[in-house]
Amino acid sequence: MQAANAESPRPDIELDGSATRKILTNDEVRRALTRIAHEILERNGGAEGLVLVGMHTRGVPIAQRLAELMDDFEGESVPTGALDIGLYRDDTTGGSRPMMRLTEIPVDIQNRAVVLVDDVLFTGRSIRAAMDALNDFGRPSQIQLAVLVDRGHRELPIRADYVGKNVPTSRDEDVDVRLIEIDGVDEVLISRKENL
Repeated sequence: MQAANAESPRPDIELDGSATRKILTNDEVRRALTRIAHEILERNGGAEGLVLVGMHTRGVPIAQRLAELMDDFEGESVPTGALDIGLYRDDTTGGSRPMMRLTEIPVDIQNRAVVLVDDVLFTGRSIRAAMDALNDFGRPSQIQLAVLVDRGHRELPIRADYVGKNVPTSRDEDVDVRLIEIDGVDEVLISRKENL
């Protein structure tokens, strides 16, 4: 009979009671982004006329990585911006002020193909807010959506054009995207609080 030890019996269960499992590793994140970059270029016939706009927070470094990959593939720089949707959200409650981050779109988006970039697609409400925010900068010829993870549970008729990984989830689970630029590691985790 083995002696009991203080370690968790399963490597994907943490001692604080949250069940956590890794659904994308560093290499899998890299491969997913490489595939998305190729798909964007293929669908749009190259990089000309494209603008990538990352949604704060983790959509911004993902958009920058996609732009670097496209530059490597095509030898053509894709303008990349950052978008804050705080003022456009429909889930802020009375009196609370959203934390504002820098919105910076380096080119005129009028009549250009804009690829919105985010880390996780969930209800679709953030994407709706992002499209509203983009309208303040011009009228793109089209808006496409690229996400690292699509977890389902849409509340609005919004779908991603480019998806790194589709992950069926329950509403009591969290999808946690971690990126080197912000968190020091590339990985995607799902966690759920367990009843102990």
